Amino acid sequence: MKIVSIVGARPEFIQAAPVSHALRTKHKEILVHTGQHYDYLMSQAFFDELSIPAPDYNLEVGSGLHARQTADILVRLEEVLIKERPDLVLVRGDTNSTLAGTLSASKLHIPTAHIEAGERSFDRRMPEEINRLVSDCLADLHFCVSHTAVQHLAAEGIVSSVHWVGDVMLDALLQNRPIARRRSDILSRLELQPGEYALVTIHRAANTDDPGRLGQIVEALNRVPETVVFPVHPRTRNALTRMEAVFAPHVRPIEPVSYFDMMMLEENARLIATDSGGVQREAYFLGVPCLTLRDETEWVETVEAGWNKLVGVDPDQVVEAWSSFAPPVEQPPIFGDGAAAQHIADILNRDAVRFGLP
Repeated sequence: MKIVSIVGARPEFIQAAPVSHALRTKHKEILVHTGQHYDYLMSQAFFDELSIPAPDYNLEVGSGLHARQTADILVRLEEVLIKERPDLVLVRGDTNSTLAGTLSASKLHIPTAHIEAGERSFDRRMPEEINRLVSDCLADLHFCVSHTAVQHLAAEGIVSSVHWVGDVMLDALLQNRPIARRRSDILSRLELQPGEYALVTIHRAANTDDPGRLGQIVEALNRVPETVVFPVHPRTRNALTRMEAVFAPHVRPIEPVSYFDMMMLEENARLIATDSGGVQREAYFLGVPCLTLRDETEWVETVEAGWNKLVGVDPDQVVEAWSSFAPPVEQPPIFGDGAAAQHIADILNRDAVRFGLP
């Protein structure tokens, strides 16, 4: 079976390595990089560290407004799909690359599988929520990270095509943590001690595009009582520059870091504060308390398990939770057994017959 596998942003690169390894034992995979994330630290560094196969195509769409970026991917990806004539298109997550991949395949009547199907924030102001809803509506196979996602799809009438496989990002973390521990020297470079700093990431449009919310986050970080390491996403850096944000000396903005360095920063942090879905899950995998700087999350299981707390961006609430939040001892295996990529490959092998695929 020939599979076109689409990636475009950091979480998708992380997922690509274990999935590609599992698929390529029996199938021909064509890897398409949309170019949604394109600078070295947000893109190529992941391919280098994780030994992801080089993309067969790079659409080089770059950044831009949602409509233009999605349209550029649609136009360029359609040409690839017509040329390659795959048996299946594989999309993942909730990015504009996910949406464009699903739309392109659907219009060309190519079966589509969606990794991370069924996640819902129930906030349609989020571009990611629209991408999830449309992709799940059109997909032919749905691979779910959690049982909650399965329930979301069932509530929308999507049942027979749904499979709980676990989280491919857990696969990647378990496979790469020993390597990251050997190779990364990020703590020594930044002169950090394990458990003596907090890690912060901010990139969601709801926070970066709203100067009021971003200003509240800056105020909160300036008020917390410990060293804060803050790898700054390019979108966030531009927004902070526009508002002329000033950080207190204990807040340390740095450039984006590689996957191995990020894993070590996460693993050794006392606390993580983020608006990233991927970082929320990685915090859970690593057993690090997490504060989510949003008003909702699609990863409700981490909140229900007591390891993640929704705090919004109000400085008083953030600062109070920063000092008081303490997760329980229990940490149930809500994201599977660390073999999600192999489960996906096994299901595709089995379901190929249903789609009349080779």
